[in-house]
Amino acid sequence: MRIIKWIIKKILFLIIILCAICGICVMTVNNHVVNSEKENIVSSITWSKSEFTRAEKEAIKGVKPQCAIILGAGIIGTDTPSPMLKDRLDAGILLYEQGLVPKLLLTGDNGTAEHNEIHVMLNYCKDAGVPEEDIYCDHAGFSTYDSMYRAKEIFQVERAVIVTQTYHEYRSMYIAEKLGIKCVGVASDQDKYSGQPVRELREILARDKDYIKCFLKPASTLGGSVISLLESGVATHGE
Repeated sequence: MRIIKWIIKKILFLIIILCAICGICVMTVNNHVVNSEKENIVSSITWSKSEFTRAEKEAIKGVKPQCAIILGAGIIGTDTPSPMLKDRLDAGILLYEQGLVPKLLLTGDNGTAEHNEIHVMLNYCKDAGVPEEDIYCDHAGFSTYDSMYRAKEIFQVERAVIVTQTYHEYRSMYIAEKLGIKCVGVASDQDKYSGQPVRELREILARDKDYIKCFLKPASTLGGSVISLLESGVATHGE
């Protein structure tokens, strides 16, 4: 009986040690991703902000961006962007209107007919006055990694402004740079979003997952033919 108790204690001790090691590894990678990119977030949009500062403009222009990559963030019903997505779209549109980017690349999940995230994003940008030929749609951005991989391989993006919320910017820019895209981030935080604590926790694990993917560099879920940003984006809009 004593032997069994001793064995159980040893097993529990080893489990605790392994959990501690895993936790340290997770947080080490998480901090590496954040610290690698936090200086590259050059601007944070607010509702009261309708103009970028001179320093922000210079930082953005310094990259010579081919486009702003706007990442999907869910929709409400069939035709309304979620609050997070609306803020991302507004920030991207502001970049375009002020001549800081010549194109918008919308990337998100259009995996089912019931969830047409891309068309909601497209219609929002067109309604805001962005010419449709300057809007490009990636319907297969099923994950942040897929979006960045396809931006590089399908749309041949080498320099970009990445538009998303701050918590998501670190991972997005880290992936982009590891895949060969020179980038800066414009954070689109406008308010406190519902469910953000859970989102932040999930992001820690996502950073570790994509850190490994950036090392292995697997292809995106879907491939496709090269689409030039020098041509009209209308052909990418779909039905």
